[in-house]
Amino acid sequence: MFQKPGSLSKAAFGVKFDGQQQQQHHGTAAAAAEPAAKRPKNGLPVESVRRELLYLVESHATVVVVGETGCGKTTQIPRFLHEAGWTADGYQVVCTQPRRVAAVSIAQRVADEMGVAVGTTVGYGVRFEDASNQATTRIKYVTDGLLLREMMDDPLLTKYSVIMVDEAHERSLATDTLLGLLKKVQRRRPDLRLVISSATLEVDRLVAFFDSSTVRGKAAAAAAAGGGGAPSRTPAVVSIPGRVYPVQHGARQSSSSSGSSSGRRWRGATGTAVVSIPGRVYPVQVHYLLDNCSDYVQAAVQTVVDIHREDVPGDVLVFLTGQEEVESAVRMLDEEARRLARSRLQYKLMAAPMYAGLPGAQQRLALEPAARGVRKVVVATNIAETSLTIEGIVYVVDCCFVKQRAYNPIVGLESLLVAPTSKASCMQRAGRAGRVRPGHAFRLCTEESWQQLLPKASVPEMQRSDLAGLLLQLKALGIDNIMRFDWLAPPPAEAAVRGLELLHALGALDGDAKLTPSTGTLLAELPLEPQLGAALLAAATRFGCCQELLTLAGMLSVPAVWASPAAVGGKRALEEAKAKFAAAEGDLVAFLNVHRAWLEHGKSHRWSSRNGIHQHGMLRAAEVSQQLCRKLKRMGLDTNSSCEGDVDKVLKAVTAGLFMNAAQFDHTEYDPRASSDAGSNVYRLLRHMQPGRPLKLRIHASSVLARTRPQLLLFLRCQQNDEGWYEMQAVTAVEPDWLTELAPGVFQKL
Repeated sequence: MFQKPGSLSKAAFGVKFDGQQQQQHHGTAAAAAEPAAKRPKNGLPVESVRRELLYLVESHATVVVVGETGCGKTTQIPRFLHEAGWTADGYQVVCTQPRRVAAVSIAQRVADEMGVAVGTTVGYGVRFEDASNQATTRIKYVTDGLLLREMMDDPLLTKYSVIMVDEAHERSLATDTLLGLLKKVQRRRPDLRLVISSATLEVDRLVAFFDSSTVRGKAAAAAAAGGGGAPSRTPAVVSIPGRVYPVQHGARQSSSSSGSSSGRRWRGATGTAVVSIPGRVYPVQVHYLLDNCSDYVQAAVQTVVDIHREDVPGDVLVFLTGQEEVESAVRMLDEEARRLARSRLQYKLMAAPMYAGLPGAQQRLALEPAARGVRKVVVATNIAETSLTIEGIVYVVDCCFVKQRAYNPIVGLESLLVAPTSKASCMQRAGRAGRVRPGHAFRLCTEESWQQLLPKASVPEMQRSDLAGLLLQLKALGIDNIMRFDWLAPPPAEAAVRGLELLHALGALDGDAKLTPSTGTLLAELPLEPQLGAALLAAATRFGCCQELLTLAGMLSVPAVWASPAAVGGKRALEEAKAKFAAAEGDLVAFLNVHRAWLEHGKSHRWSSRNGIHQHGMLRAAEVSQQLCRKLKRMGLDTNSSCEGDVDKVLKAVTAGLFMNAAQFDHTEYDPRASSDAGSNVYRLLRHMQPGRPLKLRIHASSVLARTRPQLLLFLRCQQNDEGWYEMQAVTAVEPDWLTELAPGVFQKL
């Protein structure tokens, strides 16, 4: 049962749906009565500040855009800039996204709106996939990580006139780093404009970061009030009623007619401005549970069913924490849909999943409008919090949890745990409703729990991540003193030290912490995790098995190689499918067996379906392998070598990259409460020297070695679960002598 905030009513959801329908009609009438000057032509609020926004971009180096979900900033601002001439003379406007799903889907949406094909005027770029053309693309959507990689070849990003960093408030690792680098680029390119999209929570921090001198007080508010008239020479802010923000002092135009030697017509500028755009067209009412629930997945499904039984229009967006929960909820909703189909409801229930590893066709199903007479229920992870536009959403069901990574630099391992999400994220999620009519957000916790237990904002990713890959990129960009770099929020010193230690052990850094030309420079060019990249380089230069490592690098870079249990008839069926390809050496050799059989059967989709193989993942892995192959060829390395069945060569190459992830069998631990317990084989991390209680490592149940007990193994990933176990994934059994041979500086004789 839900209650409306501040209400003790025990009516379903705390609101009568007949009253809701009256609110909907009232809201529509109010919108119609709104003065025409305030209503945007295309229904997106950002249209109402187009003129002011373009002026601020022209006259300021940095513009911070504060826009609520649905205001149209992500899709429309790059179009405004394109139409205003910022893409003349072959330049591009680029917009970054924290997630690849958002970059791809937004590019498709903008291309559709402009009536062009993706890859022409509008394009996108994500890791291992580029749908753009330098000659024709003018608006480009990319992940923030990809723009960082572009800086490796072009540190000043000279092909871009405006860079829009979207969803900066999410504080991803790549976004924080990108903001620091762009601040440095602006000093060399006064003609470059930055547009930074952020939630209200981060505005003051961003303004102070880019320029510490602000205009405050009555003068700023007075200048802001005239936003609809002729632009002032010192505009403080574009003001939307009820929301005024301080900004930097007005633009100080450079004395030259152009900001750089490129001869571009626009001038250089300094200063920072803030523009606020109202987002939600209709109000969203938030409801809480009367009592906390023990199973939020089941509670979410029940809430959707209760909404559906009311038989009023509107699609539903459900937020859960991960792929497994999403697929479980979709199965439960499919069962409910079959049962409800016999009732006399005017709408049919259709559930659609949405998570990062979902194939493109299924992602489009979730994003497209529902058919007439169908209520679409999109069950998503937090990738649907921002950027993605899902048409028709009126109801949001929020579990109030998120699956979050947290890196422990002391032990060098990562946790992936379900934790309460932040209040800021909950507000973002609720904002997905109310786009087409008055909406409702149902939070699966009590109001007291929401107020007391949820943090105000999430911890920035910079402060809870493994930094090795990022540090390698910064070194390649010539930033040697990491701790003196201008961070929006500095990383923990322990994490930076751990990252530098790993890079040094891999041979990427010399004794002075400079990139080594033989390994470090090459490793920085590969779009892979440093350890996986080191294994690939070792295969190409030392062990003569480049083809096999290219295959593995591709398969390890996609979300899934094995199909989900639901797709093959359950977990037991999936285990039987894996057993056909299992090898005593472990998961990586099993992957090679899968790839070889897949090629022998002509990459058949039917064969993949029968054998528990994720066909889309295999095709994507093949594309990644080909791209990596071309990258190695440009480095001048031999990519044609093959081990010709000598698996030890492959395992030695893997050891050369993953030796820091070595674990040795210690003992078998039994659960005294279970008489038939087979026990868990406990491993100890060889490089872990911390005194006290040892880490509890075991092989993840998804590994082909889960029921075996190799004495020494390597793992690609290891994540802590809710029970405290660190579970190793992508596991490979190796010989002890290989560690001392390939990493003598780290290991002595075992």
